[in-house]
Amino acid sequence: MSNTAGQVIKCKAAVAWEAGKPLVIEEVEVAPPQANEVRVKILFTSLCRTDVCFWEAKGQTPLFPRIFGHEAGGIVESVGEGVTELKPGDHVLPLFTGECGECRHCLGATLNVAKPKKGQSVAVFGMGAVGLAAAEGARMAGASRIIGVDLHSSRFEEAKKFGVTEFVNPKDHDKPVQEVIAEMTDGGVDRAVECTGSIQAMISAFECVHDGWGVAVLVGVPSKDDLFKTHPINLLNERTLKGTFFGNYKPRSDIPDVVEKYMNKELELDKFITHSLSFSEINKAFDYMLHAKAIRCIMTMGA
Repeated sequence: MSNTAGQVIKCKAAVAWEAGKPLVIEEVEVAPPQANEVRVKILFTSLCRTDVCFWEAKGQTPLFPRIFGHEAGGIVESVGEGVTELKPGDHVLPLFTGECGECRHCLGATLNVAKPKKGQSVAVFGMGAVGLAAAEGARMAGASRIIGVDLHSSRFEEAKKFGVTEFVNPKDHDKPVQEVIAEMTDGGVDRAVECTGSIQAMISAFECVHDGWGVAVLVGVPSKDDLFKTHPINLLNERTLKGTFFGNYKPRSDIPDVVEKYMNKELELDKFITHSLSFSEINKAFDYMLHAKAIRCIMTMGA
């Protein structure tokens, strides 16, 4: 055990005090881990759109002050009573979903939900990090056409690196984007993946897949009052709508394999990192994300 085990420690944190206001770097006290808890020394961290959603509190329940951070890497500093899978010194990735290995969810399927077959067409809504990862997966699966959909046309050039072959900006058309995609693809794409959290994008993703066999997968997190609305004929025409949480990956079962593939250079992930900042510059990282200037911005803690 470390020499701080069982003690309250002081750490630097970026605290959000109000919705949409700059975060404040200040010292906070971190309690020792309780039963089944782990205390982790974070070395690097990043942002994702979920952090922005809860920071802006638009359509989400406001809760302040709060400290964000679920995309990080660190080392276990100490563990609480009952923890058997981890020990001090272990390198870990904290995630927003767990895996006990015993419940019905953990024993379910672990395959990616929307993995297309070779030669099929895929539309990806949102060219942020999650959408680009979906495009990369489609490319690796052998998709013949990968259509990126985003409100920022400036993202297309970067998206080409992830396999995107065509780009559609809904603002450039006077008709719903699902109709534009249907015209481009002779009736619709084989697969669509929605990665924005926009309810309209979710509807468009579902309605742009081909009748008879098309599958749309919702990944983005909507606002709490959003309702999904589509005509029942879209279901009767044999389109399939699915949702996924964390891509159906199981943290303890699947993520170590992803890490190993990266370490063995079987996965090219460095292209997701467009900016590197010190932790003290976290507000700049939020600004990059708000203005679609970054895919992933990595921040070094202690700097």
